[in-house]
Amino acid sequence: MKIFLVDDHAILLDGIKSILEKEPTLKVIGEANTAEVALEFIKQNEVDLLITDFNLPEMDGLALVRLVKKISPITKIIMLSMHDEVHLVKEILKEGINGYILKNDSHKELLSAIAAVDAGKIYLSNDINKIIINSLQFPDEERMLTDREREILKLIAMEFSNRDIADQLFISERTVETHRKNIFRKTKTNSLVGLIKFAYANNLI
Repeated sequence: MKIFLVDDHAILLDGIKSILEKEPTLKVIGEANTAEVALEFIKQNEVDLLITDFNLPEMDGLALVRLVKKISPITKIIMLSMHDEVHLVKEILKEGINGYILKNDSHKELLSAIAAVDAGKIYLSNDINKIIINSLQFPDEERMLTDREREILKLIAMEFSNRDIADQLFISERTVETHRKNIFRKTKTNSLVGLIKFAYANNLI
């Protein structure tokens, strides 16, 4: 199985590559730290399996998945992400990916996912399965803001920039941007004024 890896963290890429290279039936044929580089490679080479992070600079993993599906429909895709928010998991799964596992899952789970996908199955890690099942039991939970999103919402209402929020919460600007998009999506607002009105109406700030 010819595998291509995408993640903007070199240490993680090296770790995954090291795990996969120990398996005689798996071959890592390339790696990239941006979606754009990955797309150029896939346009010119046959890739059996793409393993990608969701958080990537400029173009995110979801956009990458959509383009890979058009460029190379035979390429199977596993999302390896730190994101476990139910709405985002569902949005990614709707794109027809073949597997979804979290970065805190074990190496064994990654290999199990690859084996399942190679056999033509869909693989979701135990944690992802729990998230999906829980959302079916408690559908309103999907629309609720997480503690981190509430925290960021308060700072947005105070007109903090993404950089200010990142500095305040000791997270990356890209992570802030992802949370910001999720907040607007969940609250079904598209402006700062609309977001603040929603927040006050729902006692979020």
